[in-house]
Amino acid sequence: MDVLQARLSVSITELKKNPSAVIDMAHGQAIAILNHNRPTAYLVPAATFEAMTQASQQSPMLLADLLNHLPPVTSIQGDPVALQQAMRNEW
Repeated sequence: MDVLQARLSVSITELKKNPSAVIDMAHGQAIAILNHNRPTAYLVPAATFEAMTQASQQSPMLLADLLNHLPPVTSIQGDPVALQQAMRNEW
C-alpha cells in the first residue's frame, strides 16, 4: 500500500470533471491524485507552493510549521461540483 503525502485525495476521473472545484475544496492543501487508488501525482495550489518554496529557502522548520498549520481535511470523495455546492449551502 502506498503512503499518501497529503491529507486529501481525489481520483483522476473526479479531477477531470471539475479541476477548479477540487482545488477550491482543498482550501490551500496539497491533493494526492489517484489512479486506480494509487497516488500518481500531487496537486498543490499556487499560493501554497509559493509559501512552501519561500519557507524551504528560509528554514526547514518554517516549512514544517506551515504544513502543520493547514486546515484538517481528510479526503474529497464524490462529485466535486456537488460537494462544492453543498459546502456553499452550509456557509
